Amino acid sequence: MSSIVPLMGIETEYGIIREDVETSDPVEESMALLQRCEVPSVFRAWAYKHENSHLDLRGFNVPSLAQDEEEDEFCAEDRKRPYSYWEMKCDRVLGNGARFYNDHTHPEYTTPECNSVFQLVAHDVAGERIVAECARLRNQDLGQNAVQVFKNNTDYSGHSYGTHDNFLIPRKLPFENWVQGLVPFLVTRQLYAGAGKVGSENRKGPSHTGLQLSQRADFIETILSIETMTQRPIINTRDEPHATPEKYRRLHLILGDANMSPYQTALKVGATRLVLSLIGEQKLHNPIELEDPVSAVKRVSRDKTGKVLLHRITGGTITPLEIQQVYLDQVEKHALGQCKETDWIIHEWRRTLTELEYSPEKLADRIDWAIKEKLFSEFREAEGLDWDDPWLQSLDLEYHNLDPERGLYRALEEEGNVTHLFPEAEVTEATRQPPEGTRAMIRGMMVQHEKDNIKNIHWTGVEFKKGPALDLSEVVTPADVEHMLNSKKEQFAWI
Repeated sequence: MSSIVPLMGIETEYGIIREDVETSDPVEESMALLQRCEVPSVFRAWAYKHENSHLDLRGFNVPSLAQDEEEDEFCAEDRKRPYSYWEMKCDRVLGNGARFYNDHTHPEYTTPECNSVFQLVAHDVAGERIVAECARLRNQDLGQNAVQVFKNNTDYSGHSYGTHDNFLIPRKLPFENWVQGLVPFLVTRQLYAGAGKVGSENRKGPSHTGLQLSQRADFIETILSIETMTQRPIINTRDEPHATPEKYRRLHLILGDANMSPYQTALKVGATRLVLSLIGEQKLHNPIELEDPVSAVKRVSRDKTGKVLLHRITGGTITPLEIQQVYLDQVEKHALGQCKETDWIIHEWRRTLTELEYSPEKLADRIDWAIKEKLFSEFREAEGLDWDDPWLQSLDLEYHNLDPERGLYRALEEEGNVTHLFPEAEVTEATRQPPEGTRAMIRGMMVQHEKDNIKNIHWTGVEFKKGPALDLSEVVTPADVEHMLNSKKEQFAWI
């Protein structure tokens, strides 16, 4: 069933700060971080001409975006800087097939496209290691541990930055079908996908004291939108397939959290992939429709029991736990026994929902919000603090710090108090090698072997200074990859 969604990827915008200066400039610091990247890569060759953020999945072109105005403001400020656009972007395409660049005020790491969940999670963690190593080298240059990088989604000053999970889906099914089937799932996915957040930053409603499930929930304002920086939606409608547009859409989900727990990332992405396959095969029966999905996102986030009552369009109420059970039961019926990876996802999905309902303390070894609940509750008791004490928000930030000497999750990992999904050798391999059987494998191989010959590079192709370009737009399956490599043996002797 998972063949309906052949490729997946994760984009992560990292928070960055320099602590030895009065005013930290995130643009300058992101540039300096990227310039210290020692992973073999092609530098400043990204082909922006292939990007179009104004095409909407609902079938129209948006003449302007709210984020364009913010972009113009950035550009006006950037013109005052002594750098070119290319220098500020510091775009790198790495030998493992990933992209690493400066997204204005954040270093952003985008995994290579992967065709299995465990493959993707290994590459997501590999991205953490690469970013953390850049920070270490930058601090080595500074002579002090001044630059700190965070894998999270808020700076507690009203700004949110994203972690986007992406899925290649078939275009033949009407977009409305995907929306109808997916929205209730995404609203309630935070039960096991939320990274946890102390307090709230909800500017249009009541504040929250204590720990909520999700960091992004406060910033979700609508069901559908092409915007990513304002009017953030449950489902983003940007139509950039990064594949043959007649055949595919890219589902670009921006409501998710940055997870420190690899287990949690696997469960989040794996369950989403299986639900998408269920929708794509038109096997999702009696879909649930919520009366107000946007407010439900916040209500679910602020109730860690999963039992808050959500109103249905057809009348009556349903809980987040019940919604997830409906999806899980249907996925299990159609996908159990398909492969080991699918069986693992279904088993862990059911285990997690069961423990959330009956013994939520058992989640504290693998689900970020539950780990924080235990960690911060113990700290509060020891120090006599209330949940609204600013100290706890500082600890929340430190949980996501990539610095092994300061990061709270890193400490728990080192002590063996959280679930390990991979041996470190497998993560190290993912920092160097692209995922097998994907078009990212071809991209990574080109970076490794043809680095000096690459003129431009992007998700669906490579242009060379000498020799014909590679078109990867139709390279989706492992068979496509093998065919492409076989057809290029004359052009590239090293294949």
